Amino acid sequence: MVLRIDCDVHPAVGGTRTTLLPYLSPHWQEQVTSRAIDGLDLTSYPPSMPLSARPDWRPEKGKPGAAWATVCNQALDGLGSSHAILNVIYGAQAVFDPYMAADFCKAINDWIAAEWLDQDPRLRASIVVPMQAPDLAIEEIERRAADKRFVSILVLAQGETLLGKRHFWPMHAAAEKHKLALTIHAGSQYRAAPSSIGWPSYRYEYYLAEAQAAQAQILSLVLEGVFGKFPGLKVVLAESGVSWLPAFMWRTNKTWRGVRVEVPWVDTSPIEIMRNNIRLTAQPFDAPPDKAGIEMLIDQIGSDRMLLFASDYPHWQFDGSDPIPPHLPPAIVQRMCVDNPLETFPRLGLTL
Repeated sequence: MVLRIDCDVHPAVGGTRTTLLPYLSPHWQEQVTSRAIDGLDLTSYPPSMPLSARPDWRPEKGKPGAAWATVCNQALDGLGSSHAILNVIYGAQAVFDPYMAADFCKAINDWIAAEWLDQDPRLRASIVVPMQAPDLAIEEIERRAADKRFVSILVLAQGETLLGKRHFWPMHAAAEKHKLALTIHAGSQYRAAPSSIGWPSYRYEYYLAEAQAAQAQILSLVLEGVFGKFPGLKVVLAESGVSWLPAFMWRTNKTWRGVRVEVPWVDTSPIEIMRNNIRLTAQPFDAPPDKAGIEMLIDQIGSDRMLLFASDYPHWQFDGSDPIPPHLPPAIVQRMCVDNPLETFPRLGLTL
């Protein structure tokens, strides 16, 4: 088998009452029914927005990505992938009630296992966790960790607080213990403005601000000392873009040299920590359109281990039938499609 591992595919929850109801606890089944709770899609990706799905991936009825057979046909067979990691982006990650969030996350994980992973051995998934309550998030990680088809933990880039804070450390410990990557995906819990100085006027601004959130999370994880404490933890930035990375790494390293006395526990340069522990999915690939520009970007990153192949299906990030960005050197393509995913997600259970 020729491996080509898609690290970011988005199955859609058809609806709370139509899809998740059988997997919820009796209390939340009653609440969902009596309160007519449905349609918890994150407004980060409203299903009707053009970016949320390519026209040829939209079904005649329902949401893009809601049927596992269609997803496998379009995202795996159609794009030439041998395996795919499913990341469910749904409102369970954003509701304010931590008990509701925990039960909905449990339901999502059980639904994915029963109706997707059991249907196709090429599929893997991320564990959706209720970050509103870290203790409940750890319970869900431990509950699902025995199922090796779950290869990472999925959180949103714009959460309630930065992920390097110490109250998240037990979650990082659980991730390292079970060899689960931490996938930080673009999206928001809508607890704060997407930029550091307030709310934007346009969706365009919000979308570009996702890179700021990814940078803030990296800084928090590195400078709070998470990777010093949990060196085996791999963090994946999904759908954050790529081209901002070199300048960010340089600036972080330069500033660390001048004020490292403030964070004495960071005894390895941030740029080295990032190259060892941070990975980025390569869609959207917001890089120069020419070969020379791409080669310069790869050289500036200074590592062939940081990029992961991803289609971001059904989100519309590329045209045509090949989600691999043009002009990438063949050696980089090989690593991002096979070697890097296998190193980042050891629970994939695949061998060359």
